Amino acid sequence: MKHPLQQAEYAQSVADDTQMPPPGPPEIAFAGRSNSGKSSAINALAQRRRLAFASRTPGRTQQINYFRLRSGALVADLPGYGYAAVPRALKRHWEAFLGRYVETRQSLVGLVLIVDARHGLASSDTALLDGYLASGRPALILATKIDKLSASHRQSAAEDIAKAVAAAFPAHVAQVAVVPFSATHRIGIEPVEETLGAWLTPYAAEDAGSRIAAERPKEKAPRSRGVPRGPKRPSQG
Repeated sequence: MKHPLQQAEYAQSVADDTQMPPPGPPEIAFAGRSNSGKSSAINALAQRRRLAFASRTPGRTQQINYFRLRSGALVADLPGYGYAAVPRALKRHWEAFLGRYVETRQSLVGLVLIVDARHGLASSDTALLDGYLASGRPALILATKIDKLSASHRQSAAEDIAKAVAAAFPAHVAQVAVVPFSATHRIGIEPVEETLGAWLTPYAAEDAGSRIAAERPKEKAPRSRGVPRGPKRPSQG
């Protein structure tokens, strides 16, 4: 599946569990700390300037924004977390909400975690992965803003994130990939698209098969040869 996020369109916003769309189409979630570059990453992958919006007040976004892909799948843009100025009650509410989402959401097939390459994996990132990786589903970490590092430090920054994941989750290393990424310089776009396409391809094929089966005209049962037709009804004169 090439360019899986292109032609994405806004679908709906969700403020609590009761507003979540019913399980069905596969979902890919984008998560990350406030100011990590999550909105820029989504826009770059969708080739749209303002599909995902960054809040003017980091950490204050209080909803999940859903975008529908041309395949019918969904992208869930999760609220940013880890911002110190957020009121404690709001922080607890969203930490619990995000925890429930990544741990129990039936339609979730993959998690894209946005991590600022200059700062590395934070404790809040590790907490989110802790609840998610136990499900056995894959995760892709984008080491964003990689263009702000010197060429000699770019690869090492991504490797440091991978080492931090391996140290925290030794049993789940195979589930996690790390890609150096820059939305402004379009670094890492192709490998990210390949990964997201691979996540969605089995579901796209399944949906296509279901549609073909539903649209295929039903064949009429053949009439046995040698069996005479019933007598014609006489015309009413």
